Amino acid sequence: MIPLHTSMRGLRCFCVAAECLSFKETAKKLYLTPSAVSHQIKQLEETLNQQLFIRQTRSIALTEVGSRFYQAIEPVMQQLVNTVSEFNQSDRMLEVSISMPEFFASELFMPKLIGWSSKYPNINLKLETIKSRTDAIKHTDVSIMLSGKQQTTDDIYDLFPITYIPACNPQIHSELASQGFNALTKVPLILHKARPYAWHQWAESVGFDGFQPKQIIQLDSMFSVARAAEQGLGVALIPLPISQAWFDNKTLIPLFSHPLFSHDRYYLVRHTNEQQRPEVQLLIDWILKSFHDESH
Repeated sequence: MIPLHTSMRGLRCFCVAAECLSFKETAKKLYLTPSAVSHQIKQLEETLNQQLFIRQTRSIALTEVGSRFYQAIEPVMQQLVNTVSEFNQSDRMLEVSISMPEFFASELFMPKLIGWSSKYPNINLKLETIKSRTDAIKHTDVSIMLSGKQQTTDDIYDLFPITYIPACNPQIHSELASQGFNALTKVPLILHKARPYAWHQWAESVGFDGFQPKQIIQLDSMFSVARAAEQGLGVALIPLPISQAWFDNKTLIPLFSHPLFSHDRYYLVRHTNEQQRPEVQLLIDWILKSFHDESH
């Protein structure tokens, strides 16, 4: 039997750490310092006289005892949370965390937040942006990812596919529009470094034989690619529909109408399976409806 003086904070720290396997992420979720989390769990281990985690240089893992303790204590902690919630008559503010590529956030997600805030004023959103594909994955409830591989698990939802269109700013467009495909040999060609052969694939798809670009510039974010084209650095392969606003306001103009079709698609991924957090499902349903309505 667990002694009555066992810290509830220590038990909560343990359950969260057992789920995300990171004291640092546990601290962020509970608004504590990593050292405070480590201290709470150390006290719990001393109370139980058992080691609950294997501590490694950059990660932690549950011991066999820790795993059994989590399976036993997590339902009890969840029931306690539910009981307190039932007797809490105040309007609680909830929070859902979501991560996504920076370009997706600025071009598609942020403009829709007004709709979310008015519909769910008691659910705060914590948004983490990923600047490039090499960035570390954020530990959030939900994420939006770009992938060239088909995703089919129950926790992954298909949002929409991406195509790429050659585009440039109005000045370069006026200089090159009459030159046909040969215009692409006169200026630098810009693309995302994750698709280094995209311009050659585009040239092949339109039958541009003997394609020999003057220069190819690879950048590490789609925002950088679009901005480089906007500022006149050259012609870029711009993703649609995510960049539609740049074309609507005439910041960028398609140089050719031929798109490059790809396997790239945006997916929505649920990372938490907590049944007592309906706010996470509300965000998922809202995102799916928003992008379904936009595509029809």
